[in-house]
Amino acid sequence: MGIKVNKKLIFFLGALGGLLYGYDMGVISGALLFIRDDIPLNSFTEGLVVSSMLVGAIFGSGASGPMSDRLGRRRVVFIIAIIYIVGALILALAPSMPILVLGRLIIGLAVGGSTAIVPVYLSEMAPTEQRGSLSSLNQLMITIGILSSYLINYAFTPIEGWRWMLGLAIVPSVILLVGVAFMPESPRWLLEHRSEKAARDVMKLTFKDSEIDKEIADMKEINSISESTWNVLKSPWLRPTLIIGSIFALLQQIIGINAIIYYAPTIFNKAGLGNATSILGTVGIGTVNVLITIVAIMIIDKINRKRLLVIGNIGMVASLLIMAILIWTIGIQSSAWIIVACLTLFIIFFGFTWGPVLWVMLPELFPMRARGAATGVAALVLSIGSLLVAQFFPILTEVLSVEQVFLIFAAIGVCALIFVIKYLPETRGRSLEEIEADLRSRTNAANANIEETK
Repeated sequence: MGIKVNKKLIFFLGALGGLLYGYDMGVISGALLFIRDDIPLNSFTEGLVVSSMLVGAIFGSGASGPMSDRLGRRRVVFIIAIIYIVGALILALAPSMPILVLGRLIIGLAVGGSTAIVPVYLSEMAPTEQRGSLSSLNQLMITIGILSSYLINYAFTPIEGWRWMLGLAIVPSVILLVGVAFMPESPRWLLEHRSEKAARDVMKLTFKDSEIDKEIADMKEINSISESTWNVLKSPWLRPTLIIGSIFALLQQIIGINAIIYYAPTIFNKAGLGNATSILGTVGIGTVNVLITIVAIMIIDKINRKRLLVIGNIGMVASLLIMAILIWTIGIQSSAWIIVACLTLFIIFFGFTWGPVLWVMLPELFPMRARGAATGVAALVLSIGSLLVAQFFPILTEVLSVEQVFLIFAAIGVCALIFVIKYLPETRGRSLEEIEADLRSRTNAANANIEETK
């Protein structure tokens, strides 16, 4: 099971993969300003260097979910840490564009694994009444990782040290590798694959004694249904929820956040800011992102998930529309600080709603026996969405104006708002087993109604 440690350290280590995801997602934005001085890049190859990480993430998220259901969450995290280290070393030493792409592909495997495993692990370790805030640690660590990458980028800007920027991901990767020894396995996985005693021993670390018996009883009831992971994953009763979860994940990525994370310095450059000022602008955005995520952790278990998402949608769409109108009115060269302000406003609304709520809700939506695999499928779709933005944003900004591109993101935000209101279920305040039982009963009832009408 690993060395017994206190609750705070368990959740910190469990979420550390999110920090690495955020770091590798954010660091490329500053490094791109200097990579092109050593390695020639055009708009397509620039997008390829950024998006190749997401290609790797597609495979990593698709494979890590089923692997974690079979091997356990903890072992897969150990593998992910090793992959992060290898990828960071290749990037730091890359002599050419193809090697850069290779390093980003390898890093992507670990990123995909993190997006699939970290939310599941945190959700399964957390008591019901704290599941929202504790699961949100993943998003907090992602934002800290992004901010860390921006700070590192700024620190190495005077020497144009893009290799240092990319290579320093090794440090948290090694911490994660060592930290696995202090992480217990998920109690839900232990109950299914080891023993009730092993599950109870772990639950004593994070649950109140009065809660353990009920949680164990609920888990055993779900476990009594003899279905394999694959059968659950392809079952008609899960399919609608899997589609909803996947669309949810896709929308979070194409709503505009990744255009900001990957290309904010490039956008600021186009608005007339210098390299150092552009990177400093991203530091400000990254700081706001961290602070607002801390606010989200404090409120996420007090407000319904769907209400938060609706608030976020309205705020994000409004900030994009205001920015687009002002750029169109006064021109991009006069809009540098307007762009910074509007993107910061976008980050605020994303940071306390869509950012953390997705990572909380995905594991909540899926049943225990296929939670890792189903979250992996949604994470795979998420990576595809991130890939699309990373690859095509620089091309779009050459074909269209910046304000036209952000109007497209605003339209996607409106579609996301309709999706949340119409299709997404509410999960706050219910145990994972209660959500699963309700999902099964609702779907079985729907199937029965269909049969009756035939």
